[in-house]
Amino acid sequence: MSQVFRALSDPTRRRVLQLLRKGPMSAGELSSQFNVSKPTMSAHFSVLKAADLVHAEKAGKSVIYHLKLSVLEDALLGFVQSFDLGVNAKKPRKEIVR
Repeated sequence: MSQVFRALSDPTRRRVLQLLRKGPMSAGELSSQFNVSKPTMSAHFSVLKAADLVHAEKAGKSVIYHLKLSVLEDALLGFVQSFDLGVNAKKPRKEIVR
């Protein structure tokens, strides 16, 4: 969970995740959305991969990034549950009284 929140601590990485919600994008497509160097974007991609928030696949000379939304959801849910805020991962089963 710590790696996920480290990844989310940066506004550039949060924006990358928002862009990937629309669908997979290449590293070049993502980088073109930011006014930073390619090595800086590469470092951001590395942090996102280390947190398991994105999946990267090679497509010829390009790298295509996919959002792993379930990892983000699990981390956020685990965080909320750690504060015992009454949010359960699974809805409790209703008992049938006979």
